[in-house]
Amino acid sequence: MALGRKGARRIVVDGTEYRWRLRRRPTYFQALCWTPCCFAVEHTDATGTTLVVTTNQPHASNWFGREAKPALPSDVARTIQHALRDGWTPTAPGPPFHIDESAGFTPSP
Repeated sequence: MALGRKGARRIVVDGTEYRWRLRRRPTYFQALCWTPCCFAVEHTDATGTTLVVTTNQPHASNWFGREAKPALPSDVARTIQHALRDGWTPTAPGPPFHIDESAGFTPSP
């Protein structure tokens, strides 16, 4: 699964360039604050495994106006470093590599 270039942001971590993207519009479950926000990361030059990160924040465009901390580039860089330590190989083919940082997320009733 490759990320589209439109809407993707560039980030350099330890001298390697990546592209990351957060959905502009929330999914139905994210809009209802039932599931947390997610973003995806991939290596810019090589097609390989995509990193999928589940955050502990609601999507900023949720329907209830629930306050959300935005996904900052520093958070993305920290998560990329964590994934690389945990065995993510962005240039190797394979299924998406998932990181779950949703501890502390409280869904809406």
